Amino acid sequence: MRASLFSASIILLAFSGFAITGFSGCSNDVSTDPSVPQVPTADASSTDAGGSDTDSLEPDSGEPNGVSDSSGDSSIADASQPAEQSLLVEEPEVDRPTGMVWVPGGKFKMGGSDGFPDELPLHEVQLDGFWMDSTEVTVAEFKRFAEATGYITIAERKPNREDFADQLTPEQIAAIPEEVLVPGSICFNPDFDRQTFPEGRRPTPAEIYLVWMYKRGANWRHPDGPDSGIEDRMDQPITHVSWSDCAAYCEWAGKRLPTEAEWEYAARGGRNQETYPWGNEREPGGRWMTNIWQGEWPFKNLNQDGHEKTSPVASYEANGYGLYDMSGNVWEWCSDWYRPDYYETSPTRNPFGPVDSLDPNEPNIPKRIQRGGSFMCNANYCTGYRVAARMKGDVMSGTWHCGFRAVLSSASYEKFRQAPGARVRSNSAKPATVGN
Repeated sequence: MRASLFSASIILLAFSGFAITGFSGCSNDVSTDPSVPQVPTADASSTDAGGSDTDSLEPDSGEPNGVSDSSGDSSIADASQPAEQSLLVEEPEVDRPTGMVWVPGGKFKMGGSDGFPDELPLHEVQLDGFWMDSTEVTVAEFKRFAEATGYITIAERKPNREDFADQLTPEQIAAIPEEVLVPGSICFNPDFDRQTFPEGRRPTPAEIYLVWMYKRGANWRHPDGPDSGIEDRMDQPITHVSWSDCAAYCEWAGKRLPTEAEWEYAARGGRNQETYPWGNEREPGGRWMTNIWQGEWPFKNLNQDGHEKTSPVASYEANGYGLYDMSGNVWEWCSDWYRPDYYETSPTRNPFGPVDSLDPNEPNIPKRIQRGGSFMCNANYCTGYRVAARMKGDVMSGTWHCGFRAVLSSASYEKFRQAPGARVRSNSAKPATVGN
């Protein structure tokens, strides 16, 4: 079993005076990546929790990054497909998966010419069409999964000393008090020490740690801590879920996490190299187009968009493909391992990411891609809400501002129909709409 280095370090900081390391960020600066911490807890392999260990998801069947696409989606995994083969563009004439829209196949330029180093080089990608959840998976949808399967997320599980064996020395492990080995997750700390760094300058990576806290009892059922609930958040995106938690949901639903290329292509909505899903202006006509932080992060949120934290899905306009919240609200997990230089060698047709992970800042911590930014992103520190922006997270970690959505390839459709959580509607019915 393994746990996040950030979890171990924050425990040791609080009780033993050790420095904090192991941090995944929000800045897109691949040399520092300071903002979004990836947190904690026990291994997803607990059999009584119904989870699946990430080791069981390693590549062994040609699936993208070893993601167990319960459908056996070879159309994505086969990077050797000839580029001249016709792309799948038109939606198959089958009953449409409930809550999903068809993203037609096509070609696009992936990456950002004015972004950060890991967004380069710009390169052409060809993708077959696929279905994608029109919104981020909501609390209500994840609750349906948890109740049907009995699944327990990583943030709900008690960490053990053995979880830190690959990250800490025996002496450091022994120094962890038993009373702090409790389930929890990372939340924003509004009471951080504002004397440590003043307003008006960019916080350093070391200072960023003051802005976050490991909160006991925080998980998807209690997003802000043990005294909070989800009764009024059923239509908001699920949070506090690790990559492994998301993969477990996808397997139950008969879907999979999107590849990074699928995510970016879908987010662009048919547009060409524009900064955001809606164009190049962040606030066209003075109108907020997505849920992000207004004001100077992390000092003051002006809340000009009316959403201090997560917003109900589809609170803003859909992009050209009918997809909501492809920018802001919550970070979204993708299937790909993270490597900052992957674009230099990426296949042209249906790329599914590198075979393993490498974050130069934390080479011993396996990380997957996150996309889209969150309600915590702001221009003075994190611009993750740009279409081309890349982020990465520890596969065993989740925070209060990271969620996901799922995809489905046509080659996987029949197996999808057999999945316990699968839902479809007649293809003759009008597409479901979600209003503002």
